Amino acid sequence: MMMSELQATTTMQQNDIDWLSLAESLGEQFAVRDTEADETDVFVADNITRLKTTGLVAAGVPIELGGGGASYTEMCAVLRVLGRYCSSTALAFAMHTHQVMVPTWRWHNQKAPVDGLLKRIATEQLVLLSSGGSDWLQSNGTAIKVDGGFLITARKVFASGAPAANLLMTSAVYQDPDIGPTVLHFAVPMQAQGVVIEPTWQAMGMRGTGSHDVILSDVFIPDAAIALRREQGKWHPIFHLISMVAFPLVYSVYVGVAEAARDRALQLAMKRRTDEHLCYLVGGLDNELTAAKLALQHMIAIAEVSQPSFETTNQIMTGRTLVAKAVLNVADLAMEVAGGSAFYRKLGLEKLFRDAQGVRYHPLREGDQRRLSGQLALNWTVDHINS
Repeated sequence: MMMSELQATTTMQQNDIDWLSLAESLGEQFAVRDTEADETDVFVADNITRLKTTGLVAAGVPIELGGGGASYTEMCAVLRVLGRYCSSTALAFAMHTHQVMVPTWRWHNQKAPVDGLLKRIATEQLVLLSSGGSDWLQSNGTAIKVDGGFLITARKVFASGAPAANLLMTSAVYQDPDIGPTVLHFAVPMQAQGVVIEPTWQAMGMRGTGSHDVILSDVFIPDAAIALRREQGKWHPIFHLISMVAFPLVYSVYVGVAEAARDRALQLAMKRRTDEHLCYLVGGLDNELTAAKLALQHMIAIAEVSQPSFETTNQIMTGRTLVAKAVLNVADLAMEVAGGSAFYRKLGLEKLFRDAQGVRYHPLREGDQRRLSGQLALNWTVDHINS
């Protein structure tokens, strides 16, 4: 175990951990497994284990509740660093991290009774799994009322980190006889009866995230475990909070991937080219990377100081669109800078190109983001979003 990792395991309660140095140390180790995960579709299980043993899984939990007390900005930076070394580990970890930072925000700002979950994350090193990106406002699956609770049947797709998860944070739709379709939010232990992971994740990029389908078949959820009820398809305050907290964390990963693509492209180009056109391409590449960084910084700044609202969501989602465009432009220009050699898998750049494509698919996708921004600017009523 390296010194920075030993420090993390022995002094978490002292809040003096250099989280970025720890991420760099771990990232260098994770990079060795990155190619294997990409070539075999194998989940980065060992890397997630390292995140647990070094305290990063509970880094965002407040010190008072047994965690590492890392700030929101620090967790964004950690994910960006990890994204430079192993895209899949970083993205899977981002999906856990935002599920930690949302209740942490609520504990700090709303005095919400989420301390039980946060303490469990710290003491048990729980890994949380999210289905929110594929559910969004509509949700999916059915909740049937029975004595004492509900029976849940659903297929939750793109569940990144599923093989390592302890708790699935998810939702399903209950046809309430009085008020109509109602989305119920709850946590499901991954070992609960009726929960099965279906290994469906054979994808273009981010191949090591283990983003398999999770099948819920008549899973019993007691009434007391229902954390939230909301009208299906309509914005709810919790989604403004999720938008504010989650997306700067997730998109930090993709900026890290873009940084890695830029560096790798320059390494390849400097070996063989000296023409003026190369300078032009590299200048454009750095422009796009700077655009991605600036948009990400805007998202993080908004998340740090704002309250959940339509205006905050608008700012975050606009930043999400700008980061996505710039990251994709970086990936394209990196291939141009490296030239034909970029087409060879063994040189690593085409993998980064593929991993970067995932930036397209998280909500809100650009069409829905522009629609939301336009509705707010024109003072129209904001309706549902389908992403």
